[in-house]
Amino acid sequence: MNGDFFDDEERTVRALRRRVMPQDGSAADAAGAAERLAERAAREELLDVSYTTIDSPFGPLLAAGTERGLVRLAFPEESEDSVLERLAARISPRIMRAPARFDEVARELDEYFVGRRRAFETDLDWSLIGPFGKRVLGVTAAIPYGSVLSYIEVATEAGSPRGSRAAGNALGSNPIPIVIPCHRVLRTGGALGGYGGGLERKRWLLELEGALQPELS
Repeated sequence: MNGDFFDDEERTVRALRRRVMPQDGSAADAAGAAERLAERAAREELLDVSYTTIDSPFGPLLAAGTERGLVRLAFPEESEDSVLERLAARISPRIMRAPARFDEVARELDEYFVGRRRAFETDLDWSLIGPFGKRVLGVTAAIPYGSVLSYIEVATEAGSPRGSRAAGNALGSNPIPIVIPCHRVLRTGGALGGYGGGLERKRWLLELEGALQPELS
């Protein structure tokens, strides 16, 4: 049954992934067909990972989720195919585009980017994060909007006072940036340190939250 389901719809899904519309249908028809397919897959418990793209000031973010919650948020320069391939290897190959499942995530991100949201409420799936990373990112997730901690402070709170380098690595591999706010961790003394999304984005996020003053041009 599982194979038949995906074989029957494979051409539609592949066309949507390539942004190529079926010859006998409009873009709206194709998008509707994809949504119906995703809903059917979910009902029949054939869909483990859903994904979509969400607009942001940085360009389209790829969001992926499971029944537990948001599992991945990727910046525009990350290859969609590579992100999906890693999700297939780490979680499940039963992946499908399903934008309607991310309406709440998109709304919260929109509100955050315009300064109307200070905390995310969407559920998270931490399954891509290892044990030490969960401790580090758990500390990070608790840093209030507009506040920062140093790498040493995060490592200490995560139970490894001498593990600031390891904490930095865990922060750098955060699979759900922005929502898990690894941008709120700085070097001792206030230097930005590193950031998987690039230092310009890190500064932009911290300025948005009021943790840093905008640089004078």
